[in-house]
Amino acid sequence: MKRHLLLSLSLLTAACSPSYGMRVPDALVKKLPYETRIELLEAENDLALAIDRVDEADNEVNRARDNIRRAKSRQEAAEDEEDRAPDASSREVAQLAIAESESRVEYLRAHQRLNVGLREVEQLSLRCAFARFELARLTAARKAKVQGSERLEPKDFEEQVSECEAAVKEQRANLAGDTKEAQAAKEAWEAKKAALAKKTFDARASPYVENL
Repeated sequence: MKRHLLLSLSLLTAACSPSYGMRVPDALVKKLPYETRIELLEAENDLALAIDRVDEADNEVNRARDNIRRAKSRQEAAEDEEDRAPDASSREVAQLAIAESESRVEYLRAHQRLNVGLREVEQLSLRCAFARFELARLTAARKAKVQGSERLEPKDFEEQVSECEAAVKEQRANLAGDTKEAQAAKEAWEAKKAALAKKTFDARASPYVENL
């Protein structure tokens, strides 16, 4: 039931969008014999998986947002610790903790930019899954010789799929820069984390060092 509702909402959203929104009338699909409708299950599963990937991408963005919030709180705590440091050694540790927390925030923000880009890719991929689903519906309708299906041109639906998939490929390729920046920021943060762990002897016991 939930899956059917998600698919219905996805189709409604897709139909309202101007991009890759060409549809097969529901009236034609309702005329399909049961054995032909079974053939639509693969495309329907593809659409359901695409919906799940969008949901997971949304969750990843939300998790990263929470991580950034916590990292900023740790940065403030490290700055307070520097002010309270009783000696030079403690002050040095606090300064390393500040550097590590600042680097952590920079990494998380870079990774979040990548997360947002990946979410956009998954959202567009959902549009492609919808386009493939509509192509499957048309193929089934024409195979069953449903009256009215002959007025729809399969080539138009095939082009809709091809154009969408090409757009996904291009959009994913455009994330190369964000991926590189996120990796560089991660390496910089790990170097600062290692320096702090070394100063505090054991990262597992250090109150300053936290793994993501």
